[in-house]
Amino acid sequence: MKKIEAVFRPERLDLVKQRLEAIGIRGMTLTQVMGCGRQKGETGVYRGQEYAITLRTKVKLELAVADGEVESVVQAIIEAARTGNVGDGKIFVLPIEEAVRIRTGERGAIAL
Repeated sequence: MKKIEAVFRPERLDLVKQRLEAIGIRGMTLTQVMGCGRQKGETGVYRGQEYAITLRTKVKLELAVADGEVESVVQAIIEAARTGNVGDGKIFVLPIEEAVRIRTGERGAIAL
């Protein structure tokens, strides 16, 4: 089992969800987050005054998947979230030692 964490532009969320649902992924956790990467933000102008925008609003998507689903999920997220511009985001794949469904007590891959 693997945990996939993807941080990307909020305007790409609907397309990412559609792509994941199309490959059979339904369970996910979404969080609105703020952060910056290598670009360190940008400058903006408000009422004639220039100011620094160091943290950008992003969406963090978290899902747990079976080992055999990792590549198709990562590819679906890349295809849906990519704009080709700086700030498209990142995907992290982490191992999961155990999963437990609280309602039934099921453990392992069946709990996903």
